[in-house]
Amino acid sequence: MADAFLGLGSNVGDRESYLKAATDAVCKLEKTRTISSSSIYETEPWGVKDQNRFLNQVIEIETELTPLDLLAACQNIERNLKRRKTKRWGPREIDVDLLLYGKSVIDNELIQIPHPSFQERRFVLVPLSEIAPQLEVPGLGRSVQELLNVCPDQGAVKFYRDFHYQS
Repeated sequence: MADAFLGLGSNVGDRESYLKAATDAVCKLEKTRTISSSSIYETEPWGVKDQNRFLNQVIEIETELTPLDLLAACQNIERNLKRRKTKRWGPREIDVDLLLYGKSVIDNELIQIPHPSFQERRFVLVPLSEIAPQLEVPGLGRSVQELLNVCPDQGAVKFYRDFHYQS
């Protein structure tokens, strides 16, 4: 079993419903158990600024799925929730990103773990630090909280509401 962290985001339609549906789908993945989830945060868009604010959240899971199988499951969840691919960093119904997978550092044409540049994005680090502040990020040699303390991104990340995971 490996601990993994997934980042969820939505800025189209009923954002909260998309997060809930994605969380429910993650909870139903085979060989996987949901451990915890962060609160939900409302965040400024990153990359393409001219779009709606996002709701973001991080979920911690324990899984027997391989990194590639877990990535495929995340992409399948996005497809099932009718995510439409538009421009890079553009609006999306749902985003389910594999942020971290155990102590793995993988960088090839199929997968990158840790997720590329997540340490430069407050919308990932704030919810991740809520549930795993002392977690040392593989390949970076710093804890999540340390990364948040030096994060160059100054985009607004505001508490939106509590989220209580129910197994």
